[in-house]
Amino acid sequence: MSKVVLSARKRERSGSISARNLRKAGRVPAVIYGRSVESLPIDLDAKEFAGSVKNITESTIVMVDVDGQFYDAFVKDTQRDVRDGNILHVDFYVVEKDVTMRAKVHLLVQGTPIGVRDGGTLELPLHEIEVECLPKDLPERIAVDISGLKANQSIHVRDIALGENVKLVSSGDQVVALVKFAKADTSAEEEAVSASDQPAAAAATDKK
Repeated sequence: MSKVVLSARKRERSGSISARNLRKAGRVPAVIYGRSVESLPIDLDAKEFAGSVKNITESTIVMVDVDGQFYDAFVKDTQRDVRDGNILHVDFYVVEKDVTMRAKVHLLVQGTPIGVRDGGTLELPLHEIEVECLPKDLPERIAVDISGLKANQSIHVRDIALGENVKLVSSGDQVVALVKFAKADTSAEEEAVSASDQPAAAAATDKK
C-alpha cells in the first residue's frame, strides 16, 4: 500500500470560533506534534482527509505536507461529532525514522477454521497486539491464518509470525482465536427426562 499523503496548512488562529469557521469552510482543524517537533496547529481539507484515511489503521504512517514541510506521522486521535459523525479535530504524532517506537497493530484474521466447519464456535478475543520496531519496519496489519484450527484448539500471540526486525511487546500467552465445541451430553439429558417422568408414573400407579 502506497503511503497516504495529506495536504495541510498552518493555522494562524486558534480557539473555538476559528475552528467553527474552518469547519463551515470545509476544513478540519488539527494539530501535529512529536518528541522532536513543537506542537503546530494546522488544518486540512475535510473531504480529502475523510477519503484518504478510510482504510488506514492506528499503525499506518501517513505523510503530512504542511506548506511544503513533510512529516511522517500517525493519526493519533480523531474526534467526531456524535450526532452526524463529521470529523471535528485530528491529532497527528510525528515519528522519527531512526528511533525505535512502540505501536499497536491490528490483527487481520484469515480463513475458516476446520473446527467451525465441524460445528464449533469461533471466538476472537484479541484484535490487536503491541510491537516495537523502527518506523520503516512497522506493519499496518498482521495477518493470522486460522484455517487449520480444529475443535478446542487455539492460537496464541506467541504463535504469530512477526517481521525479522519487529519485537513483540504484548504477552505471548494472550489468545488470538479459539474454536469451542461443546458436545451434547446425551446420557445426562436422558437421565433428566427419565427423572421428570417418574412422578407422573408414580401418580398413575397410585390411582390404580
